[in-house]
Amino acid sequence: MSFIKALGWSVAAGAVIALAGCGSAPIPLAQNFERTSQYKVRSAGHWELLSRDVVAQTRTTLQKAGYAPDTPLHVVAPTQPSAFDMGFRDFLITELVQDGATVHQHPGAVLEVTYNTQLVRHNSDRPHFIPGQFTILAAGVMAAYGLRHEHLDAKLLGTLGLTGAADYVNSVNSGGPTNTELILTTTVTRAGQYVARKTDVYYLENADTPLFMRSAHYRAINMKVASQ
Repeated sequence: MSFIKALGWSVAAGAVIALAGCGSAPIPLAQNFERTSQYKVRSAGHWELLSRDVVAQTRTTLQKAGYAPDTPLHVVAPTQPSAFDMGFRDFLITELVQDGATVHQHPGAVLEVTYNTQLVRHNSDRPHFIPGQFTILAAGVMAAYGLRHEHLDAKLLGTLGLTGAADYVNSVNSGGPTNTELILTTTVTRAGQYVARKTDVYYLENADTPLFMRSAHYRAINMKVASQ
């Protein structure tokens, strides 16, 4: 019996056993979401890219809402800003001005632009490697080959190993997923009414967390640690 046929019988047997016990469960079963990707913010240059994306999408949203491109804007400075807050505001203003927007230094403009950051810290382990595009492509080729010829060639198994290695290298180059994430929300309002809003999530290197913490919160944490 070929490897494919043996594998098929094993899958079928497993399915029968699973179906026999699936009538009820004491709690909901765990299930993964579909595969997604998420950018990691690793430099001040990345802050600029975030602001560029925010400005492009915000300007498009305002245009669709009927606002003229020269509608006056004011980018509100957050209280007790983090290093990221200060840099991101400068990048936002620069990108808006270079894109042709009318930006006022002081409050009173027709539209106000605000942004908010939230740090999320996960204590659970972060799986570093998930098979990606190279492995999936090779696995698809192998499946098609196996269905047609009813056997797996050693060369194809070697190919799958090489593509898995390529995905691993790709993951390593990004630094892999971390325990810390940044939720970044940019909002445009007029007289208290939401006009445009954009929220994104990014990975952060755990060691870079202080760059995104507001000064008062950071001092409070240092004081707590020192008192211990």
